[in-house]
Amino acid sequence: MAAFTSPETADRTAFERRWARLRSDDSTTNRVIELDDRVVGHIASFDMEGRREITYWIGREDWGRGIATRALREFLQLEASRPLYARAASDNAASIRVLTKCGFLIVGEDRGFAHGRNEETDEVVLRLDA
Repeated sequence: MAAFTSPETADRTAFERRWARLRSDDSTTNRVIELDDRVVGHIASFDMEGRREITYWIGREDWGRGIATRALREFLQLEASRPLYARAASDNAASIRVLTKCGFLIVGEDRGFAHGRNEETDEVVLRLDA
């Protein structure tokens, strides 16, 4: 889901401000994803427009290793809210596959500004009911 990132990915000060805000927000759940004692990504759930949503990100060097699927399965044990929604760029087959392997179903389409691509991007909306 790398298309839908923070608009200030290279600004360390903005990153630290954002994470301080997220850590202090009781309505969000944030976890770091580690592998072999190194950070490889993060996963979070949050409220958006009356829905509980989930997002995750894995560093490019660790794509294709099943890390996102394992992290999402573990996180779903922690995040018990259902339904739970997720979004992925329509052309991000790997992320859509991760979500569907974990039980999410595609329930719609949308279009949103993707900071990682600096353009409007088609996306799919997925939902986990149980």
